[in-house]
Amino acid sequence: MPSLAHGDFIDALDLEAFARDLDEIRDRAKRSLSAEDAAHLNKMERWGRVCSGLGYATAWLAPNPVSAALLSTGRLTRWAMVGHHVTHRGYDKVPDAPTTRHSKVFAKGWRRLVDWFDWIEPEAWTTEHNLLHHYRLGEDADPDLVERNLGYLRGANLPRWVKVAVVAVLAGSWKFAYYAPNALFEHENARARRRGEPPVYESVRATFADPALWLRSYLPYALGTFVVTPSLFSPLGPVAVTNVALNSLLAELLTNLHGFLVIVPNHVGDDLYRFEGATRSRADFYLRQVLGSTNFRTGSDLNDFLHGYLNYQIEHHLFPDLPMRALQRLQPEVKQVCEKHGVPYVQQSVFARLRKTVAVMIGDSHMRHDPRLDVGPAATATAQPT
Repeated sequence: MPSLAHGDFIDALDLEAFARDLDEIRDRAKRSLSAEDAAHLNKMERWGRVCSGLGYATAWLAPNPVSAALLSTGRLTRWAMVGHHVTHRGYDKVPDAPTTRHSKVFAKGWRRLVDWFDWIEPEAWTTEHNLLHHYRLGEDADPDLVERNLGYLRGANLPRWVKVAVVAVLAGSWKFAYYAPNALFEHENARARRRGEPPVYESVRATFADPALWLRSYLPYALGTFVVTPSLFSPLGPVAVTNVALNSLLAELLTNLHGFLVIVPNHVGDDLYRFEGATRSRADFYLRQVLGSTNFRTGSDLNDFLHGYLNYQIEHHLFPDLPMRALQRLQPEVKQVCEKHGVPYVQQSVFARLRKTVAVMIGDSHMRHDPRLDVGPAATATAQPT
């Protein structure tokens, strides 16, 4: 078992004081929400729409990486920046935020077509990501625990280059090969648990044989993105339609790779932690979010846009219902609090984190795991921050 980072910081940590300082940041951030946060979301959406518009405006000319990259960026914007933060209720209480960017309206019913049209069913995403991943981070109950999910590859008797090649294939296909079926698996089984019924699916693999996955996820997105949209260019001729379809397919590959780069390394590395059992208090919840997450480089809107605003992963996991601009503002404060209390705050470039992630995925390194981090008095109340 690897030793604790930065020494035995946990022995000297006043966990309750650490939590109070973070509570103060959270409360101040919520009081400072303003119309500027809504304007910031609108700006990020506008940048994404510009990318999509320019991508389609040029995609009919010929298959090319520029059009595909623009289309890819537009798709990542709708998922990572808009869908992600809106479904977390990040804009429910933001002044001047339109009701279409409130969690109870966004992507509901027919609005899925205009708000967040993707492989992943929005309701299933909310269960898998917003609830299970965020509030069971780093536990065996976390559906996105990479070290466990890639156990078959870590333990495989294969040459290292073959394992790396497998990771590359996964990275290029993971939205529809992993996220869509995994989200459906978690969502339907969670609904069954609430009804007191047995699981709908025994394994994620079982979802592939269920027509629900095809009718609710695969077919709508595939037909809309790769058939219907390219057909709109038919007045320009069949070559134009083919070019748009090919650029759209290439964009799907790129958005998978881009998403993998800025999402998967968020909670993986030999300097991040796994945990035993559920959180026992809000203070313990806070500690786990910091120790189990990493930030990438932060700062300007352009830098953050290219990272899909997933470079504030520590702050986002501490306060998931805050909007993007608030995370940008409070990041230096959170870092200072961690330094004050001696809690490791990991921040590196996305490419450095990718290297650490691949090392864990192929079995070259391991996550940190120490039962001394399972701290805090037992509590029956929820550990979710308010």
